Amino acid sequence: MGIFGRNKTATSATATPATATPTTTAVSPGLAALTGDYTIDPAHSTLGFVARHAMVTNVKGKFLDFSGSLHLDGGDPTRSTASIDVAMDSIDTGSADRDGHLKSADFFRTDEFPAMTFRSTKAEALGGDDYRITGDLTILGTTRPVTIDLEFNGAAQDPFGNERVGFEGKAEILRSEWGLTWNAALETGGVLVSDKIKLVFDVSAIRQA
Repeated sequence: MGIFGRNKTATSATATPATATPTTTAVSPGLAALTGDYTIDPAHSTLGFVARHAMVTNVKGKFLDFSGSLHLDGGDPTRSTASIDVAMDSIDTGSADRDGHLKSADFFRTDEFPAMTFRSTKAEALGGDDYRITGDLTILGTTRPVTIDLEFNGAAQDPFGNERVGFEGKAEILRSEWGLTWNAALETGGVLVSDKIKLVFDVSAIRQA
């Protein structure tokens, strides 16, 4: 995907002309080194979300069990791809009672739908370290497109010799579009759980040998 079209440690020899179109944007020769297949490192990555609760505060959560792979094309970032699988039973909001409710028939029905998946369909370079990736998000057996804004955090080799790339991302979805409609009315007006959910990502991926 286009998220790794620019290496913060790489310096381009020439600037892209102001008249260049996105299809003719110059790519630094150093970016070719990023081309390859990567595996997301769940021990150093976070897939999280934020929901508004009772109209007054935010509840944050994350998934503890997930896997994913990336194919990065340093020469043409738009040809890169991403695939992520999440075990819904691993949801963690810091409250066992709330987690149990989220796993129940009111929300994720994890016994029937154990996984959430994302498969990229399009990637765009927006300029600088900013990128956008669009893909199919499947929850409760329903697949709908979602667009994620990303910031490339750089590439480095860790002390164990692993070549890593990292990025942060965010997106907003309406959970009702995936059939997540449970709610409760408040006496003061409004509802207990917001329809809008913020998705947040902080991902480190290791290049495969």
